[in-house]
Amino acid sequence: MDIKLITDRLKKAGSILAMQNAQEKNAALLQVAEALNQQKVSIIKANLQDVSTARKKGISESLIDRLTLTEQRIDSIVESLKNVISQTDPIGEEIAGWRTPNGLNIRQIRVPLGVVAIIYESRPNVTVDAFSLAYKSGNAILLRGSSSAYNSNKEIVRIIKEALSKTKDGVPNAIELVDVKEHDHSDVDQILTATGMIDVVLPRGGKKLIQNVVTNARIPVIETGSGVCHLYVDKEADLKIACKIAENAKIQRPSVCNAIECIVVHKEIADDFLPMLENTFSGRVKLHADETAHRILKKSILATEQDFGNEYLDYECCIKTVNSIEEAISYINEHNTKHSESIITESRKNARLFQSQIDASCVYVNASTRFTDGGEFGFGAELGISTQKLHARGPMGIKALTTTKYLIDGDGQIR
Repeated sequence: MDIKLITDRLKKAGSILAMQNAQEKNAALLQVAEALNQQKVSIIKANLQDVSTARKKGISESLIDRLTLTEQRIDSIVESLKNVISQTDPIGEEIAGWRTPNGLNIRQIRVPLGVVAIIYESRPNVTVDAFSLAYKSGNAILLRGSSSAYNSNKEIVRIIKEALSKTKDGVPNAIELVDVKEHDHSDVDQILTATGMIDVVLPRGGKKLIQNVVTNARIPVIETGSGVCHLYVDKEADLKIACKIAENAKIQRPSVCNAIECIVVHKEIADDFLPMLENTFSGRVKLHADETAHRILKKSILATEQDFGNEYLDYECCIKTVNSIEEAISYINEHNTKHSESIITESRKNARLFQSQIDASCVYVNASTRFTDGGEFGFGAELGISTQKLHARGPMGIKALTTTKYLIDGDGQIR
């Protein structure tokens, strides 16, 4: 991969895109949405190649679910793209403005980051989400997907580029896809060391991928976290609501980063709640329980230290019992990835204590962690869930792909 050639092309495209208004960018994105909608068959055909290869390799069904594209899922992707179109263009937005005593007029405005790279695993919907958010915010984007989704990503990018080429003001060179080869990660190394060529890189995937990027990058990184999410069932919880939320947060899509991996239970309600939870799960989830929970549950395996803080990404979950909400908070903060945490309680005091003391990008009360999603937050789509504390935190929408600069107008002032 010639990283300089690719990034030079992206920079030129980004410069053109940064000067476009919302109407021009929206017209191009609408053309892309229509093209994706019209070419579902070719996308699904390419995706079936990836799914078939994954099955032959013995990949788990929960991970294959992340990879799979259906007509309904493509409809959702197109809908997300249209939601991005409906979002207000952030570029040029005046965040602050003032006049200094010496007569200088200072304005702080939003501008694109420039060339954005994203390194992500087997979720081809990310290809469209990342592109649409980058394009709307005036950024050029380099996509490095996984080899497991390469056929799907290649077809999607082909359709995007073709649609942009057919649009009057489209900028087809504002998106590039790395030609991925299995077991070859030299391209990742080139991206991570592309100082002066790439403005920021985002890893989106499992713990190993994220740590590799954070450890080895010589360019700015916006860290998105793996999802070791917890559900704490307080002694003041409505146990029926707790079961309903646990079922949704664990079972609906266990392979996504906002699914829970551990249920923390106050010991005072463990005897009542755990049999209800076991009945709700109905054998669909393998439970790794601590000693207290293991004695109560009919079907569980005794958890080891490796289970606490583990991201299963499957129909598995660990159960941890605690003596107090303070112990629950301490345990969660020690084992989480700063992604999403939830408390089930009828106590307003406990709810506010939990929300104030838990260190995570999203902290819920009486709701599923599955809502940590750009679409659900009203952002149209998301580039990822940032778990760091600088620049962006939580679901990353359009504004997360911008920075600011100051514009200063004077009439001859000197210092």
